Amino acid sequence: MAGGGSGGHVIPALAVARELRARGHEVHFIGTQRGMEAKLVPAENFAIEWIEIGGLNRVGLRRMLSTLADLPLSVWQAARMLDRIKPAAVFSTGGYVAGPVLLAALWKRLPVVVMEPNAVPGFTHRRLARFVARALISFPETARWFPKGRTEVTGLPVRDEFFDVSRKRPGPTFSILITGGSQGSRTLNYAAEESWPLWKDPSIRLLHQTGAAAYEDLAARFRQSGLKGTISPFIDNMSRAFSEADLVVSRSGMGTVSELAAAGRPAILVPLPTAADQHQLRNAEAFEKAGAARLVPDAEMTGARLVEEVKQIRTEPGVLESMANAARSFARLGAAQRAAAILEEFLH
Repeated sequence: MAGGGSGGHVIPALAVARELRARGHEVHFIGTQRGMEAKLVPAENFAIEWIEIGGLNRVGLRRMLSTLADLPLSVWQAARMLDRIKPAAVFSTGGYVAGPVLLAALWKRLPVVVMEPNAVPGFTHRRLARFVARALISFPETARWFPKGRTEVTGLPVRDEFFDVSRKRPGPTFSILITGGSQGSRTLNYAAEESWPLWKDPSIRLLHQTGAAAYEDLAARFRQSGLKGTISPFIDNMSRAFSEADLVVSRSGMGTVSELAAAGRPAILVPLPTAADQHQLRNAEAFEKAGAARLVPDAEMTGARLVEEVKQIRTEPGVLESMANAARSFARLGAAQRAAAILEEFLH
């Protein structure tokens, strides 16, 4: 298993790894000691070995030169690990750690299966697309980046509880979930606070995940706002928060939009402008094109814009329901199981 750096790369790989282990297979990871894999993979008792490599995409010249200097050694290290482990196939969810491992796998003539959840593939998968044996994608339009006949729309592994979220019926309270991810979003936090005095509708209820850094200041001021709702540094049970929400306001990383799809929740998506290859923007555009979300650029998201967007979505007849249906059209149940089954095809 190759894929690391962020939780968005590691968590899907772990879902597939758990499924493979349940089927009786041995799973090994290769990663870096500074990525999220260093914490998450050992916690689930999977074997992991370490290489040293940095990023190449959207980094400064100094970092790029350092990575290029390290690349031959990291590919050689990964190749030696593959010689020792003797895997039937190599599975990648992307990230900078995947590059040397996939190059080593191709050098050793091992089949490579990639899971590419974003509308536009990340740097590593895009550069090596023509060499992959199979590409598991989330958006049909992503297939154009890979050889014809080697793609399958599987979606991204999402916890079952998101698929169990019931359709939200209109009620006396309209609940809006605002979340910028586990670390929070400065843009969404500012917009939420600016919106507090602008809500003239007493039925509005806000559920806001701020991130730990901004929580104390925002929580104190929220209590004085007079609005209904809760404000939290981190929401432990996000599927339950989705079930309470009529509308979600969030970034558009693939983990988030996959959960929105599974839960069938309409959304206002505010892509992170610094995301590599603008993948959050492309994800949000795909959801907006399908009618599942409204896209608001980061620079345009203010309290007034938030209130305006919510008002439009809520007051136009049938819009919330049609957005929910469109979101569910992206949902794919059993992505980890399908990925495991495809990898089993390469067992000799």
